[in-house]
Amino acid sequence: MQPNDKKRFVTLLTGIADYYGKELSSGTIGLYWEGLRQYDIEAVERALWQHTQNPDSGQFMPKIADVTKVLQGRTEDQAQLAWSKVDGAVRQIGIWADVAFDDPVIHRVLADMGGWVRICSHDDEKWPFVSKEFITRYRGFKIAGTAPEYPRYLIGTATTHNQAQQLAKPCVRLVGNAALARQVIEGGRSAVPPQLAAGRPPQLPGSAA
Repeated sequence: MQPNDKKRFVTLLTGIADYYGKELSSGTIGLYWEGLRQYDIEAVERALWQHTQNPDSGQFMPKIADVTKVLQGRTEDQAQLAWSKVDGAVRQIGIWADVAFDDPVIHRVLADMGGWVRICSHDDEKWPFVSKEFITRYRGFKIAGTAPEYPRYLIGTATTHNQAQQLAKPCVRLVGNAALARQVIEGGRSAVPPQLAAGRPPQLPGSAA
């Protein structure tokens, strides 16, 4: 969740507490916020709703662990969605361009798997194994619940070939939600050597996929 989601979160949580006949202190609300802020507000809303429908534990006010349990149970769906963005970008954009996704975890996982050029270089025979590895790694980060360090964007062949000559001015294709992808770029670490990046901010032509 982002800082501007806090009012919405407080309204949601106090509404849930009222449903269960509970009153929450500001300190308790703060604990819930800190415990759940790594998740999207929409995901938290769905998780709280799902808890109220649970026939085993739904009669009790959910603790942070209850909400987290529901959220982590959805990591497979999240990983599959993330992979669909990667798969689509590989097929539609390809190896040449630099890319930025709207999810920083995608950047970290792909960087750990060797980067954009390597991912795009796998053939169809290896693709199912690449998919499985990506989903496993992605779920691991989501379950850990900590924001990983990640590259601002993923470098394609054009930038790689021209780094030595300092000729390439990175042109980053945005994948998914363009506004979120720009936030990912702003929050990441440098994706290219300082001598190439200096004075050459990446161009952002628009959203893809």
